[in-house]
Amino acid sequence: MARTPSNMMPLGTIAPEFELPDTVSGDNINLNAIKGNNATLIMFICNHCPFVIHVNNGIVSLANTFKDMGVSFVAISSNDVENYPQDAPHLMKEVAKKERYPFPYLYDETQEIAKAYDAACTPDFFLFDGNLKLVYRGQLDDSRPGNNIPVTGSDIHEAISAVISGKEVSNIQKPSIGCNIKWK
Repeated sequence: MARTPSNMMPLGTIAPEFELPDTVSGDNINLNAIKGNNATLIMFICNHCPFVIHVNNGIVSLANTFKDMGVSFVAISSNDVENYPQDAPHLMKEVAKKERYPFPYLYDETQEIAKAYDAACTPDFFLFDGNLKLVYRGQLDDSRPGNNIPVTGSDIHEAISAVISGKEVSNIQKPSIGCNIKWK
């Protein structure tokens, strides 16, 4: 299992625009349509990565906790499905339903969006404020497959809570660790 860290996009970066197909609804979704009033969490994930599988319940719990507080969540898979067919869009839809994702699961076939966000791994998390300015990027929490630390989502939970309450998000942010994005 490769351990690739986040690239840690500079704080203050404005969220790059996107319009991608949602594998669940079949609709194309753009950033402005999915943007939350208070915050937007963009997650680069995939179906097969053990790091993502490890945190699936945690990201679902976070989304359910904050979805009625003006916080929007969206997941994007950018993996090369030719060489990693388990990440194909029809299987993304199955995973989203099985895991009960309360957020869209978008497919970035060209990988242009992953490159625009400088995403490096799955999972890779980017939290933007209500003006789509990056306030947090990095790990969900300290849990990793096999380290016996429970998945709590504490790092992102604290960042979202700070944004909602109008406080500064701590600039002490740890990179996420996961499988590398499978580039074409």
